[in-house]
Amino acid sequence: MWPELHLMRLILNKGNETLTTLDQLLPGQCGEIVRIDGVDGIASRLREMGFIPGESVEYLRRAPLGDPVKCSIQGCRIAVRSGEARRVQVQPIG
Repeated sequence: MWPELHLMRLILNKGNETLTTLDQLLPGQCGEIVRIDGVDGIASRLREMGFIPGESVEYLRRAPLGDPVKCSIQGCRIAVRSGEARRVQVQPIG
């Protein structure tokens, strides 16, 4: 990771030490989406699928070999690759 990007994340997360990524939630755990990292096609596609700031997402389970991860958002069950799930910054709920 570029040092500038790491520094920017530290500044943005100041006071929000409980932020984590979607792939780090435990099965059955919910979180509120805070942001999607990146400005490329994958980030855009995640937003189109409903991963937008303020939405609640539930982490359902990980596939037997570890990839993809299954989650529920806006009443739909969606499987995303672990790398994509790492782009979704969430605030754990509960």
